[in-house]
Amino acid sequence: GHSFRNVLPAFQYAPIDLAAVCDLDIERAEVYARQFGAERAYSDYREMLEKEELDAAFIVTSYDAEGEPQSWSIAADAVSAGVHVWTEKPQTGRPERVEELMRLCERSGKWVMVGYKKIFFPAIAKAKEIMARSDFGAFTSMYCRYPQALPPMEERPNGRRMIGFLDHIVHPMSIVYYLGGPIRSLRFLREPRRGATVTLIRFVNGGIGTLHLTAGQSGTSPLERVEVIGEGANLVVDNGVHLTYYRPGSRGTYGRSTSFIVDDDQAPLVWTPEFSLGQLYNKNLFTLGYAQEILYFAECVLENRPPERAGLAMALEMAKVFQAYLAPDGEEVVINP
Repeated sequence: GHSFRNVLPAFQYAPIDLAAVCDLDIERAEVYARQFGAERAYSDYREMLEKEELDAAFIVTSYDAEGEPQSWSIAADAVSAGVHVWTEKPQTGRPERVEELMRLCERSGKWVMVGYKKIFFPAIAKAKEIMARSDFGAFTSMYCRYPQALPPMEERPNGRRMIGFLDHIVHPMSIVYYLGGPIRSLRFLREPRRGATVTLIRFVNGGIGTLHLTAGQSGTSPLERVEVIGEGANLVVDNGVHLTYYRPGSRGTYGRSTSFIVDDDQAPLVWTPEFSLGQLYNKNLFTLGYAQEILYFAECVLENRPPERAGLAMALEMAKVFQAYLAPDGEEVVINP
């Protein structure tokens, strides 16, 4: 269902020839093949890998009985068969499995990209660009919020109980990692009624951050907010689509300024989409980064270069972060010594 709504429709914007579709339900596979122009349909991905001459495979699956993403073993089989892989997040919450997949990629000469769509949001991509500017200065601190509950300590060893957390923690954390860099350590406190958490983060580069998982917020509230502070400048991304860059500037002398209007060269810059015109950028596939990440993956395959964004190095970091949330509340967990 997710592939039907968000992944396969994005292929029309990328240099992809869909050769075959595979699903455990062969009738659904055949329907999807007709819908999206594939020539053949399969109910066994191993048969598909054996019979088809593929450059790449896209894997969009669910979880097994233990709460582990099924995509991990399928990706391993595809890489071993000599095929590049794009797999929907979260890949796996076990660092050792990511490392095993890394070794398979090294032996086969193929590679894996994970669908961390949020780092391909136009607003997040622009935020990354702004952070590299000299006027923004070095990254110093960050705040990120996202509505997600963490189960109580006694339930965390149960993989099935942690599916929701594993599935969603990569959304805010992929942004945190993409903008702030590798995480040195983190510690969190959990609220017991709804499972909200506040996490303190220290980055390898010396910056600090806070991740507020706002379980208990209204369902009508915007999901997320990111704010990054530099040196005399900051930026805010609201709800994934509204970006404000507060450039270096001054409000004037305290108690003496007669107007809140600042000079044009100091005024904030604001980007927000409109939804009236039939533009690509106001389609869900583009505002949510699906089209951009799939196009990026396709270009990497065509140029035979491993992805710099959303590769297995990032998947390893996300798996380590997930493991950190299995620790007791308040305990500092070192991610990268």
